[in-house]
Amino acid sequence: MRRKLRNAVQCCCAVVGAVLIPACRQQQTTATGADPAGVYALVSVDGKRLPATVSHGNAELQVRSGSFRINADGTCSSKITMVPPSGTEATREVSATYTNDGPKLKMRWKGAGRTVGTIDGRTFTMENEGMVFVYKR
Repeated sequence: MRRKLRNAVQCCCAVVGAVLIPACRQQQTTATGADPAGVYALVSVDGKRLPATVSHGNAELQVRSGSFRINADGTCSSKITMVPPSGTEATREVSATYTNDGPKLKMRWKGAGRTVGTIDGRTFTMENEGMVFVYKR
């Protein structure tokens, strides 16, 4: 009888552990509890809707389109299509790892520095190279 009771208790503990342990893991979410993962389309640069002509350093360039992908595995990537002063359209794609701190997304770019973005509902905003990029999911 005692052995059956001990087996039943062990079985219950295993089931409770299997349910509760995954629920206790830190989830990568925003302050609102929403999952930030997804693809966001670039809608403006420095307050100018796309296509937008912006100053970068001593040159003006036209930003034609862009996207920002946030993956659930802690990685993200940015892809921007622009026309620099040379007049030849170019696409630049870069990737990073990130951590969440409430609504903040802290990114460490491969081969580059760090930036911080903010998620507010379906909007992702990031400042980089002195320009403000706004994306919508």
